[in-house]
Amino acid sequence: MKKIAVFTSGGDSPGMNACIRAVVRTAIFKNVEVVGIMQGYKGMIEGGENFVPLTSRSVGNIIQRGGTILKTSRSKEFMTPEGRKKAYDNLVANGIEGIVCIGGNGTFTGAEIFYNEYKIPSIGCPGTIDNDLFGTDLTIGFDTAINTAVDAIDKIRDTADSHGRIFFVEVMGREAGFIALASSIAGGAEIALLPEVREDYTALVDFFKGRTNSKKSFTIAIVAEGNSEGGSTAIVENIKKQIPDFDPRIVILGHIQRGGSPTAYDRVLASRIGNGAVEALLEGRKNEMTGLINNQIAFTSFHEAIFSKKELNPGLLKLIDVFNC
Repeated sequence: MKKIAVFTSGGDSPGMNACIRAVVRTAIFKNVEVVGIMQGYKGMIEGGENFVPLTSRSVGNIIQRGGTILKTSRSKEFMTPEGRKKAYDNLVANGIEGIVCIGGNGTFTGAEIFYNEYKIPSIGCPGTIDNDLFGTDLTIGFDTAINTAVDAIDKIRDTADSHGRIFFVEVMGREAGFIALASSIAGGAEIALLPEVREDYTALVDFFKGRTNSKKSFTIAIVAEGNSEGGSTAIVENIKKQIPDFDPRIVILGHIQRGGSPTAYDRVLASRIGNGAVEALLEGRKNEMTGLINNQIAFTSFHEAIFSKKELNPGLLKLIDVFNC
């Protein structure tokens, strides 16, 4: 294999640039040319200037930057056979023999279908702040996202304490509560509402009814955006039906969790995974995601990474109740 491509796709996450850097410099070390594909699958279909040769200098001074220098997108056209044929033709025209794709479920789904049709091997790097991919202990960007969330929670705690208020802080996680769970523990929250855990609303209402009788002057509740009852606004409205004078404040952190300079942990994680992805591709591996399990590089099939359920740590779930006393 003499020439490979790298691209980012789907939602951006801090550490993607560190991963790109690792891919490029590992490939160059192995005497392999690297092409960066701008805008993910969309750029692969459009071709032309979206195919950019990358050198060691191209990826200098990017390890500390958030976002992705290759940009990203979600492509509906790539979901069609016609779109994938255009992408294949552009890869062939540019002499691409293998692909490193950095992204999440949608990215790996597209790569697996593409291989089944055109036999161009792909290795994936798990770039998503949600930490919901099976086959790696942590995904690229998760550590930065929870640090961003906890920094915000710390600031909210100051004003909550000053006014004796209840705050509902909504964090990202449509189908996974990893950010909410970790930031709840690190941020000292009393309540964590997660997509994976069906809430006992009677107990939740009783908690707030009895709050005035407790010694706590304020309360922080963390809500994953994909909670089964809806986001923080829906939850508050439901509680108000039973506690008419319930008057909490709602803070939705939103896309602030996606941005910012990656933490040292995410930079190291992304560097190790990017390096492992290139080595795997050159060894002849395909249709697999590179991850880190028990601090060792590990490989998981795209199918398993996408469809196997990654469970929340039950020990961390217990800590929420233990510390709320």
